[in-house]
Amino acid sequence: MQIKISSIFVNDQQHALDFYTRILGFSKITDIDLGQFRWLTVSDSDENGMELVLEPNAHPAAKIYQQTIFEEGIPAMVFHSADIHQEYEELLKKGVNFETSPNKNGDHCTVVFDDTCGNWIQLLQEGKDI
Repeated sequence: MQIKISSIFVNDQQHALDFYTRILGFSKITDIDLGQFRWLTVSDSDENGMELVLEPNAHPAAKIYQQTIFEEGIPAMVFHSADIHQEYEELLKKGVNFETSPNKNGDHCTVVFDDTCGNWIQLLQEGKDI
């Protein structure tokens, strides 16, 4: 058994697709028109990688959940980075809004940014040589 698909609520699927592909560098994997919404997934890998569904927050409970955790500063998703400081600098150059600069805690370094789609996203690097 393995995790294949996870989702994140977004307030605009097209805007989210642009941010996650153009800014973060993910690839669009699936884009199926379902009428009002789309089954829209991105991944950091083109082959058999985990996919992230850019899920519309159309349901009232989804909107409340997304808004509440955003207001409380809780990341909706955690992405791994092999070099968090380089990633941070590159994303800053692309205009990404960070909550803070990278923070080291023991063998972990984290930083949180706004995905412009209603979510805080945390980057994480693990290891003793951070």
